[in-house]
Amino acid sequence: MLTVGDQFPDFDLMACVSLEKGKEFERIDAEWLKLNREKKGWLVVFAWPKDFTFVCPTEIAAFGKLNEEFADRDAQVLGFSGDSEFVHHAWRKDHDDLRDLPFPMMADSKHELMRDLGIEGEDGFAKRAVFIVDQNNEIQFSMVTAGSVGRNPKEVLRVLDALQTDELCPCNWTKGEDTLDPVKLLAGE
Repeated sequence: MLTVGDQFPDFDLMACVSLEKGKEFERIDAEWLKLNREKKGWLVVFAWPKDFTFVCPTEIAAFGKLNEEFADRDAQVLGFSGDSEFVHHAWRKDHDDLRDLPFPMMADSKHELMRDLGIEGEDGFAKRAVFIVDQNNEIQFSMVTAGSVGRNPKEVLRVLDALQTDELCPCNWTKGEDTLDPVKLLAGE
């Protein structure tokens, strides 16, 4: 699995971006990222195993509810699984919590992105992974959980806040709290 310090791989995927007729699908590629990253320098990319399951929609909806907070921190949220954009569309239409998602649901139908990231499971499905990628396309945070355990998008937001301070942040640090000053710590202050 790619981790901190690795470059996030290039990708070119179709995505379900809306339920509005004629505006359902969009290609998410290097050009799209360039245009969107001029506004938002950071990426938060997360993968879920498959659509029409039980844990996955709870996470997707939770990322959706925090989308504005990620945007306020200049971060673009992108989600994906190995399902097609048409399956994503059907799931969004079928699931109340997914209808108005504010970020693209990308379709990694050929499993290229999940393989490049090293998160394709032995069962052929994406592992439950999340990556925070900086303006230089370098991964600054990566995490994967067991398929039965949902992630905490608020923790991903907290880590993004900490990364954006470019300072030392203690355990459980939250935005607005003091960061660590090594000079003062070494002086015993």
